Amino acid sequence: MFNEREALKDKKRIVVKIGSSSLIHKETGGIDYVRLEKLVRILSDLKNQGKDVILVSSGAIGVGRKSIGLKEKPESLALKQACAAVGQGQLMMIYQKLFLEYNHKAAQVLLTFDVITSDERRKNAKNTLNELLNIGIIPVVNENDTVATEEIEFGDNDTLSAIVSTLIEADLLILLTDIDGLYTDDPHNNPDAVKLSIVKKIDAKLISMAKGSSSTFGTGGMSTKIAAARIATDTGTDMVICNSSDFDNIPKILSGEDVGTLFISHEQEDFDTTDFIINKKYREL
Repeated sequence: MFNEREALKDKKRIVVKIGSSSLIHKETGGIDYVRLEKLVRILSDLKNQGKDVILVSSGAIGVGRKSIGLKEKPESLALKQACAAVGQGQLMMIYQKLFLEYNHKAAQVLLTFDVITSDERRKNAKNTLNELLNIGIIPVVNENDTVATEEIEFGDNDTLSAIVSTLIEADLLILLTDIDGLYTDDPHNNPDAVKLSIVKKIDAKLISMAKGSSSTFGTGGMSTKIAAARIATDTGTDMVICNSSDFDNIPKILSGEDVGTLFISHEQEDFDTTDFIINKKYREL
C-alpha cells in the first residue's frame, strides 16, 4: 500500500510558514532568538540537502512595536504600517545574519494582493522567486504591511504561503501553528477530539470541522488553514499543519513521521486558481 507519509521524503521544493506568535516572547513582545536561530538552522540544513526552501514569515509589526516602545497592540492602520516599516527591516536583518552564520543568503520579498491580481505583476513575482531559488538564495516572504490596505491585503500569511506555493509550484507547504493539526473538534474544549493524520478531500464536513477548531494566536484560525490547503492541494502541493512548539517537526515530517495533519494534493482540472484567489473565495470557506 502506498504510504503518503513516506512520499514526503522526496519533496524538493518546500515552503515553510511561521507566524509571529512563534517568533516573539508573549510576555515581553521581544524576539525569541533561540527559536528563531533553530528555525534558520533547520531550514539551512534542508538547503544543504539540495532542497529549495522558501520561508513565509510574519512578525514585522510585532518587532516594530517593540522597537518603538508601544505597550499596547497598535489599532489604527497608520500605526500598524509605521510599526511594520520599522520592524520589517530589523526582522530581515536578523534573518540575513542568522542564515549567513550557516553559509546561506536570504532575500526579502514583500507582496501585496494587487501583485497577485495583476497578470504582469504575478509573472514578475513568480520570476523573481524562481530566480532567487535558481541562484541558491532563500526567499523570506511577507505581506507588505507598510502599504497594504483592506483592498490589497491577503489578511493572513496562511493564504499568502499557499499562493507562494502555487507561484513556484512547490512540492510541500508546511504551516507551523499553535496546534498539532486538524482535529474533529476543538481540542482545547473537547478532550475526546481526535487529530486527523491524513486528509485526502476537503469537503463541507471538513470545513465545518475546521470552523469548530481554533488557533489561539496570530491572525489566522483553522479555517484560514483549510482555505490555504484548498489553494495548495488543488494546484499540486501537499500541505502539512503541525505544531510550531518544536521546530524539529520539520525534519520529522520530511523523514516520513506521522506529524501533524497531511493534506494530499489532487490537481483539479476545473479549479481556476486565479479566479479563486482574485475573488477571495477562500474567505468564504
